[in-house]
Order: sequence, then structure tokens, then C-alpha cells
Amino acid sequence: MTDAQGVDTPSTPTPYDAEADAKRLLRCVRSGALATLSAKEGGPFVSLVNVATAPDGSPILLVSRLAAHTRQMEADPRVSLLLAETGEGDPLAHPRLTLTGRAARADDPPDRAELKARFLAKHPKAALYADFGDFSFWLVSIEHGHLNGGFGRAGSFAAERLMTPIADAADLIAAEAEALVHLNTDHKDALELYATALSGATKGEWRATGIDPDGLDLACGDETARIVFPRHVESPSALRAILAEIAKAARENQPVSGFNK
Repeated sequence: MTDAQGVDTPSTPTPYDAEADAKRLLRCVRSGALATLSAKEGGPFVSLVNVATAPDGSPILLVSRLAAHTRQMEADPRVSLLLAETGEGDPLAHPRLTLTGRAARADDPPDRAELKARFLAKHPKAALYADFGDFSFWLVSIEHGHLNGGFGRAGSFAAERLMTPIADAADLIAAEAEALVHLNTDHKDALELYATALSGATKGEWRATGIDPDGLDLACGDETARIVFPRHVESPSALRAILAEIAKAARENQPVSGFNK
């Protein structure tokens, strides 16, 4: 950067926010390594699963009863889930989040419908098998999170540091499906603007995949992005106001102060 006299001056690096990065990984990573406990040997068993999140950030899994990890969760609900970001170069230079908690089947009709909607928004191809009789949705109650953000970057967090409060956001959650349709039908240009200007993503046909009180989830092919709201949102009217606000900031190339704490 340069000062008022045009002299080059060193820029101050932005401090690394481990908590914000952990929340981003929780919302953006679409698949993870699920560790369960083998009922027979009592040892760890790891498999790959697709992941979405509930409005409060709890991971959602869609698994088959035929899978070993499902039978193991039925016998012992303790699980660990690794959400890793991939990219070029050394895999260990990219951030990853390890969650520990307990998994519970969520197949009661109201719960299943909500989880199914959020899961399919993030994984549309799962609609091919989501209603098969041997498939069920599971919700992971997070107990702890550990972030390794790459060399020299780390953080450990109790569940409440990673979760999104939703006690006062029933109206927003109820309106999510309609809001997603509206955004994806009538505001495609704005979604691309959010992704490129506010998260540094590449241009493309971005779509909204989830809305919660803390932010907006976006996807374009295999790429994902998280737009963090500058303040907690609890109603459809507040959502409309915040989306207009961040669109204005993006068009004017102004920073948006994220809601990270």
C-alpha cells in the first residue's frame, strides 16, 4: 500500500480468526470423514459421508441402514467428523475442522422434512435415494470442535462457540424455502455478486443453498461460499434488509463487517 505522499508502506496483515474459519468450514464443506465406534472390536471406524447443516449448524447426515457406520451409531452415538478443505499444494496447508459429538436419528416427520430440505438443497443428487426405505437422516449434536487452519494456525472451541442461536428465528427458518426459491429465481446476479465480491469466489451460476440467522450459503458446481451477515437475522423482513445492505456494499466494493462472535 502507499501513503499520502505515494511512498510504499508495509501493509498490516489481517489477524487470523480461527473461530470464523471454523464456522466457515462447518457451513461450506460438503463431505467429511465420519468416525464411529465398531460394536464388535470397540475401535474406530472411518467412512466418507456427505454433510449439510441444520439452521443452528448441527451437521446433517443421510445414511443407509446397510452401512456399517449406521449400525455403529445405533449401538453407540459417539462420533467424530472431519471437515477438510482441499486445494493445490500440501494438503496439510489447508484448514480442517474436527468435530466430536453424538449422532441421533431424526426420522419423525416434521424433523425429517426440515432436514431433508436442507440436505437436498446442498446435495440435489441425493434426491435419487433420500426416500429409499433403508435411508435415514441423522443429526450430530456437536460437543467440541478443533480447528487446524494450516501451519501455525489452530483453535479449540466448545459447541456454543460454533453454533448459531435460533431460539428467536422461527419466522426466518419457516420462510427459508420460499426465500431460497426467490433468490435463485429472481436474484441470480446478486448471488454471483455476493460470491465474487464478498468471498473472493470465481464467477459462475451461483445458487443459494441455505439461510440461517448468521449467514447465507452459496454453491456453484463443486464450489461453495459462505456470506456472513453483519448482524444476527431473525425474520424475513430483516433478511431482506441485510441482503440489500450487503449487495450495496459489494457493488461499492466496501467491506462488510462479519458476524463472527
